[in-house]
Amino acid sequence: MELDKPIMKTNMLFLIFGLWVMVVAMADKGITVNTSSSSSSRRPKVVNIGALLTVNSVIGRSVKPAIIAAVDDINSNPSILGETHLNLILHDTNCSGFIGTIEALELMEKEVVAAIGPQSSTIAHVISHVVNELQVPLLSFGATDPTLAALQYPYFLRMTQSDYYQMSAIADLVEYFEYKEVIAIFVDDDYGRNGISSLGDSLAKNRAKISYKAAFTPGASETDISELLTEVNLMESRVYVVHVNPDSGLQIFSIAKKLNMMTSDYVWITTDWLLAVLDSQEPPDSDAMGLVQGVLSLRQHTPNSNYKKTFITKWKNIKEKETNSFNSYALYAYDSVFFLAHAIDTFLKSNPKITFSSDPKLKNNNGSHLQLSALQTFDQGQKLLETLLSTNYTGLTGEIRFDPDKNLVHPAYDVLNMGGTGIRTIGYWSNYSGLSVNSPETLYKKPANSSTSAQRLYSVIWPGETSVKPRGWVFPNNGKPLRIVVPYRHSYKEVVTKDVRSPEGVRGYSIDVFDAAVNLLPYPVPRKYILYGDGVRNPSYSNLVAAVAENIYDAAVGDVTIITNRTRIVDFTQPYMESGLVIVVPVKKSKTSPWAFLQPFTIEMWLVTGGFFLLVGFVVWILEHRLNHEFRGPPSQQIITIFWFSFSTMFFSHRENTVSTLGRLVLLLWLFVVLIINSSYTASLTSILTVQQLTSGIEGLDGMLAKSRIRSLKDSEDYLNALRLGPKLGGVAAIVDELPYIELFMSYTKCEFKIVGQEFTKSGWGFAFQRDSPLALDLSTAILQLSENGELQRIHDKWLASSSCSSKVAEIDVSSLSLSSFWGLFLICGVACFISLSIYFCRVLCQYRRFNPDEEEPHELPEPESARRIERRTFRSTSFKDLIDFYDKKEAEIKEMLKRNRRQVNGHNDSPL
Repeated sequence: MELDKPIMKTNMLFLIFGLWVMVVAMADKGITVNTSSSSSSRRPKVVNIGALLTVNSVIGRSVKPAIIAAVDDINSNPSILGETHLNLILHDTNCSGFIGTIEALELMEKEVVAAIGPQSSTIAHVISHVVNELQVPLLSFGATDPTLAALQYPYFLRMTQSDYYQMSAIADLVEYFEYKEVIAIFVDDDYGRNGISSLGDSLAKNRAKISYKAAFTPGASETDISELLTEVNLMESRVYVVHVNPDSGLQIFSIAKKLNMMTSDYVWITTDWLLAVLDSQEPPDSDAMGLVQGVLSLRQHTPNSNYKKTFITKWKNIKEKETNSFNSYALYAYDSVFFLAHAIDTFLKSNPKITFSSDPKLKNNNGSHLQLSALQTFDQGQKLLETLLSTNYTGLTGEIRFDPDKNLVHPAYDVLNMGGTGIRTIGYWSNYSGLSVNSPETLYKKPANSSTSAQRLYSVIWPGETSVKPRGWVFPNNGKPLRIVVPYRHSYKEVVTKDVRSPEGVRGYSIDVFDAAVNLLPYPVPRKYILYGDGVRNPSYSNLVAAVAENIYDAAVGDVTIITNRTRIVDFTQPYMESGLVIVVPVKKSKTSPWAFLQPFTIEMWLVTGGFFLLVGFVVWILEHRLNHEFRGPPSQQIITIFWFSFSTMFFSHRENTVSTLGRLVLLLWLFVVLIINSSYTASLTSILTVQQLTSGIEGLDGMLAKSRIRSLKDSEDYLNALRLGPKLGGVAAIVDELPYIELFMSYTKCEFKIVGQEFTKSGWGFAFQRDSPLALDLSTAILQLSENGELQRIHDKWLASSSCSSKVAEIDVSSLSLSSFWGLFLICGVACFISLSIYFCRVLCQYRRFNPDEEEPHELPEPESARRIERRTFRSTSFKDLIDFYDKKEAEIKEMLKRNRRQVNGHNDSPL
């Protein structure tokens, strides 16, 4: 079909040529050259420019006075074109594509170097082919169809903003107010169709869409429009984007008001046509304002400059005008003339000649009556086009400069809200920074920031005179309930299954949660449950979710796990049930052993503990032997005392008292160590005698990594049989499944099995909806409310009562305590013993150096010199037996002997020589 369009347009063009012949004179005028301009190398005194517009239209009534005023201002200002004057040739297109095309062809006969207009995108499409052939630039102030910027229209220059940017602004508005679907109401012509197509592309970038395109023919009757609005009123979306012509647009709102479609449940957004109507009225007509209360609209943004203020004053003095005010199209038309004048001046400075010549392709070679030779080619048209594209001019609408795609730079729009008797500006949109409450001129001086968080508008008064944002959608009133697919499970039917006795046909935990959440919504949700699967085997949940994404169903309700792959194709609600994968293994009761009391400690722990008992007993005996009579006696008795004291400390039942400071220090630290060892032993022995033991070595996910065989089991009965058989008899060593199912399975089997390890995935169950469904968000809020008020837990307890085995999830196998857990305590105790012994032996050695064993027998007093030699006794003359004998003496005896020795030495020193 796309290949046929050029052929159809060519045929239409030739048909128009034929009709045009009826209008022009039948004789060949033979005009080949504008001799008045070509005969001299001087600048021409007059340059013809054309204008195409519908005079009797909303835009035309504003544009015509503006174009005439622009030509007058240029001709009265010699600084622009010097002695050259513009001759304006204006043709009325009469709001008709056919007549407009005829008028355009007539205008091309008048040797115009450029044409201002047309205001219609439909006429612009046809005329663009003509000006391409005749090389006459076409400067349109009103043709906003985005497709006119195509490369096939090189001589078409859009002097206003493209609808591509306007639709981007509307898409950003839709995203700002968090709507996902809109209904487009538009006129079915090039202007309407291509504009809405651009809107669809812009919405798709923001993950929104046009749910329905409601088109009506140009000049549609009130009945046709009423039927169209009645149809869209039965649909789900309540956000309407209206893209129509200014002359018929208000009729839509008049009918919508009669249909009660201007209430607080609706959102209306219009393109700039609405402001073209209202701005032409000063003040806005009260009847028109009454029709559009709460509507959002756009207006092409023009800076509030002094130049603009001067034009407003000038407008008031224009006599030949039909409106007391003007719209933004008048400003763009005025700037178009001035922009063209400056370009012509630049062109004439480099090439003062303007010539036209016949096109060989337009000659009548076959006797046709079509006067094609009357259409002349502008010889310097390409040069003037290049001059236009390179011209930079600042006018009423701001900077006029073309980008590489021939669009004006800095596209921007005012965002307006109709309320009361006036129009409120609630913000601005520009492709530089998106939505903002600051004018675009101020933002161009700052770094671009179009992030979502930076978007801002002032408050909106919505239809129905409310500041509460409409929800933007309702359930369609077309008798179609929501198609909800439900998995027909074979196992764990408490979650969801078929119910022949229920009117809904389904029952279960998931169904009750969904119904409870829907009941919290402020609007009814008609729904129909559809079973998925045969009930013999559990259905494929991935296929079920895919069916929702493919619009086979509207939603999926059941135990649908939220995983990454599924979130890419559907939208999930807030999880209503936590779910993660866990491992289940068989368990058995531990068998009683006569040697179970040895299991709490490892062999190394037992040996080190026993060694320290003896070590501490021996150290305390050493420290107490000279001071404490309970640690003295025959050797056999002392050995028994060491052993008894050592092991009696295990039960804190030692009867011997310690009297030395060092002995008490060592004993205090050792009793602390004994306390820790006793407590640990008791706890470990209790666990060994009471805790269930696993029948496999699997304690978590790591224990399964070496398993090479993975089997798929059907239901809980298969789980039970496989676990009881075990891997050696054709069963399995462990089961991996989601926690809710495992809890149900554990309740069936009365804790015969056990969960080991932790959940190694974190996920949840949610309800799945088609992408961008507004129900997903509303139901998420409802699920949170169910959780807060306790209703969600009540439903859980009704269907999925907690298993009594759940408290054993954290249990693990008990192993013997090793030395690695206690070596720090033993180290502290050992260091204390060493330090105490070191201090003690140093003290004993110091006493022994001052001790004289011969003083116990009668003898003469030694000479002073020999006495000094005795005092300087060295360890070399000391035998080990003497040292042992010295240590074996009581502390009191040693002290007494040392005192007596000092008195004897002192007495000898005092005797006369």
